[in-house]
Amino acid sequence: MPDPKPESIAEHPELPPLFHQLNNQLGIILAHAEILEAKAHDEVARTRATQVVTSVLEAMGTAKEIRRHSESADV
Repeated sequence: MPDPKPESIAEHPELPPLFHQLNNQLGIILAHAEILEAKAHDEVARTRATQVVTSVLEAMGTAKEIRRHSESADV
């Protein structure tokens, strides 16, 4: 039995604004984490801030990939 066709992003007009909002929120978290990283007074704090920066960048990449997959369903 063939897989059903994925739903198109056009069928979910609420998704693009949600992707935009998510990206904005992650960008704010990233900016704060970078500030914490730059102003860290010790290596432990700097390492933790760096971990947050890395995780936020990965989350942004994941959101971008989800969006790409949802948009490719439109084709």
